[in-house]
Amino acid sequence: MKRQARGGGPATVGASSTRTAEEHTERPAGGQADGLPGRPVPPQLRRRLGRADLKAVAEARRALRALLRHWGGPDTSQVAELLTSELVTNALVHTDDDAILTATVSPHGLRVEVRDFVARRPRPRTPGTGEGTGGRGLVLVQSLADTWGVCMHGVGKSVWFELGADAA
Repeated sequence: MKRQARGGGPATVGASSTRTAEEHTERPAGGQADGLPGRPVPPQLRRRLGRADLKAVAEARRALRALLRHWGGPDTSQVAELLTSELVTNALVHTDDDAILTATVSPHGLRVEVRDFVARRPRPRTPGTGEGTGGRGLVLVQSLADTWGVCMHGVGKSVWFELGADAA
């Protein structure tokens, strides 16, 4: 069942970190996912995307593909890459600032967030005929993701989607 969720989700994922982040696995104190012994740390991709750097879209897809190498089948990875490239493109084209991509694989599935620093809420719109290829990104996210939404922050927002582990 496809559903759209607005808000929700952890507000701290991709939160106001201003440091430059590259691909890495986040490891809280103690090396555990939540700081508790015996809990594995989920694989994670975290990358800062430069302002209007559209080559970051292809780089984000490659990095996500590497993260998902052992999760899901090729079809799931392709859907995740497509939706991630749509969110990254939106953040870089419709804002005049950097963005932060965070993707986390857990036993429950995949969660991808793109945080930008513009408070304007995105809205899916169905483009009319003759409008070229633009304007379809959030419609694709809405159609293909298990859930998706927008988390508003003090400065900016995160647009996110999830693909469940059952899709893998």
